[in-house]
Amino acid sequence: MKLLLQVFTWWNSQTIGTRFHTWRFGERVGEDEFGNVYYRTKGGAKDKALGFQRRWVIYNGPIEASNIPAGWNGWLHHTVDVAPSEESYPPRDGRPPPRKNWTGTPRAYRPPGAPLGDGAGPPATGDYQAWTPGR
Repeated sequence: MKLLLQVFTWWNSQTIGTRFHTWRFGERVGEDEFGNVYYRTKGGAKDKALGFQRRWVIYNGPIEASNIPAGWNGWLHHTVDVAPSEESYPPRDGRPPPRKNWTGTPRAYRPPGAPLGDGAGPPATGDYQAWTPGR
């Protein structure tokens, strides 16, 4: 079943192409508390086309970028050079866990007056004067 998902879908973990690329060129760096596995080019080599090291993640389950912890996000985006698995940095207390991004779903945030929200926007106050050219 997992193989069929990798062949026919791109939103469940990884595709066959990603699996092959990871096997051929990837080096495992670490894993986060959600089961996502992080990779970089073997030996930390720089990509000749990009000029920097490639870094990527294989998600544990559906691909959801909001499930990446802050430390790993910084490493993936080359904000920090050292991966969280290679240093002993304890996370700060009081930080909330990552939240799911509900954009595009019925649970998405819709401000007052949004077309897909309740439809009732704030009443007009009359202090707005429309601009017209040549005035």
